[in-house]
Amino acid sequence: MSRRNGTWPSRRSATLHALLGGCLLAACDQSPPDAVDHAQPVGDMMHTMTWVLDPAADVIWGSAGFVLTEEGEQNLAPVTEDEWNRVYHAAAVVADGGNLLLMPHLVPADEDSAPTAAWIEFANGMTRISQQAMQAAQDQDAEALFEIGGHLYNVCRACHQVFARDMAGGEAVSDGDVATSE
Repeated sequence: MSRRNGTWPSRRSATLHALLGGCLLAACDQSPPDAVDHAQPVGDMMHTMTWVLDPAADVIWGSAGFVLTEEGEQNLAPVTEDEWNRVYHAAAVVADGGNLLLMPHLVPADEDSAPTAAWIEFANGMTRISQQAMQAAQDQDAEALFEIGGHLYNVCRACHQVFARDMAGGEAVSDGDVATSE
């Protein structure tokens, strides 16, 4: 108990403090609820690819390297702070998108209904690489962004080769068709 203004707290105050402390300790003993149980899925795989991941990945890929035009070489790397922030934002969306792909309603299942290990590895790989893209954008490192964009493309392509066939009803689809086929 503490002394306040030279007097000891009242018995009523001491009881209240003990009761509140007990409640706090009881709350610490309980395990937190599973966050997935509280998640509210918004869209299916096509929605997630079309409206979340593909637009964000396109920002990353469209901000790295160069293109040749009639006027000459055009560098695609961001120049202004706002352009780098746009890339950082897109990389953050893709990084969290990897976590989103681990939501139960989006994880494909093996024959025995177990989550597909390859899917989990692709999703985690997408998150790791996108975190590197976030760092490249924060560092305003165009060369690193170009390299990381290639790694991101490889992870996406590998995943599409394994899983896009299943999404298209057994037919092989190209990367461009994954986000737009029905």
